[in-house]
Amino acid sequence: MSYEVFLSDEGIDFLRSLDNKSKNICKRNLQKLSNPYPGRGIGDKERLHVAGEEVYRLHIGRSYTALYIIDEKHKIVRVLEILPIDAAHKKYGF
Repeated sequence: MSYEVFLSDEGIDFLRSLDNKSKNICKRNLQKLSNPYPGRGIGDKERLHVAGEEVYRLHIGRSYTALYIIDEKHKIVRVLEILPIDAAHKKYGF
């Protein structure tokens, strides 16, 4: 079963700030979250523990990282944040 993907306001703002090529790459990769769990489907996904909470990350190419949570009950993926990959590593230490 596929999951519906929602972006936070911050994620939407980040996408809007990108050039068209990068924006299209991000959008195409975020579609992979319709099957959000690591090891299922496609995409470089990983489960993490951030501040004691279970969060997942999706690498988008070698440039960006999307952090998301999965609402299994409602079959929803909520993208919390999209960051340049270096900023994500610095902020979250992974």
